[in-house]
Amino acid sequence: MELRARAGRAVLVGHDGTSWRDVDPATLALTGDLTESLHEWAQVAGILVPRDHQPVGSTAGDLVSRRGLQLARRLATELGVVVSYADPVSGSVSTVQPAPPRKAPLPARTALDAEGSDEPTPWATGLTVTAATAVVVMIALISLSLTLAQASPLVATVTNIVVAAGLAPSVWLARGIPIWRWVALGVAGGIVLAWTALLFSLLG
Repeated sequence: MELRARAGRAVLVGHDGTSWRDVDPATLALTGDLTESLHEWAQVAGILVPRDHQPVGSTAGDLVSRRGLQLARRLATELGVVVSYADPVSGSVSTVQPAPPRKAPLPARTALDAEGSDEPTPWATGLTVTAATAVVVMIALISLSLTLAQASPLVATVTNIVVAAGLAPSVWLARGIPIWRWVALGVAGGIVLAWTALLFSLLG
């Protein structure tokens, strides 16, 4: 099948097994804008080529040639066949291959996808992160509480409650994220350990 511009109209020349035939793109299963663009390109070529006596390669001639080649690529892709393109400016014929189909992008992984996947859970690494986070949070809370307790035990208690309440939303949201869930577990564990240590210190 060959794309040509003839008498201001785009035609497809093909062999049906017995003879060569001209086919109007409008009779094929093409998108409406492609058929319209093909005929617009052929109209411009029909006006330009007979009157443009400039050497091939002029700006107008290059635009017509490039536009025709672009439309030939779209045509080949929509039909899924190889199309020959007859350049109305230079008279050369080139072969255009259909573009390969685009691969659909992979959907973003969610927390549920991660839990349902076949990947093994990294318990050793995860629990190490959890333990380290718990120790850091516990030491920070105990140090803060002991410092404030020297001024007022009530202030130390209220501060611990405020800190825990402030961290709770972040811990809750991070619990389902594959990596951050270990940190969230460590933060929750550090708060519990800090409160337990402070409670024993007060009882003692």
